Amino acid sequence: MPFGQIAIGPPGSGKTTYCAGMHQFLNALGRKTIIVNLDPANDNIPYTSAVDIGELITLEDAMNAYHLGPNGGMVYCIEYLEKNVDWLLEKLKPYADDEYYIIFDCPGQVELYTHNNSMRTIVRRLEKQNY
Repeated sequence: MPFGQIAIGPPGSGKTTYCAGMHQFLNALGRKTIIVNLDPANDNIPYTSAVDIGELITLEDAMNAYHLGPNGGMVYCIEYLEKNVDWLLEKLKPYADDEYYIIFDCPGQVELYTHNNSMRTIVRRLEKQNY
């Protein structure tokens, strides 16, 4: 069972910077570490992600396809990930052993945690798979 952490917080609070720094720190200690980017709006990341939601859907694609604003697009993307959580689980399979420490870089929009259950459902599914 791998171990890890989920980085959440308000937009612009430094989640991505924290994830990059923690990745560097843990790797310097000799710990195999990966970052999973779950923020579909995060297209300028300072790290190489092992899994990136941008391969599944991006905020820009959702906004353009469905004529949504940024918040509506973000909700759509996370709900899309929830419906396609098997994609995420498949991408995580190579890192499913005890060797890896997994850092999840999550979006900061508060609506995703207070008015929507998708992130909670995704995390519960990861827990059921021993992540």
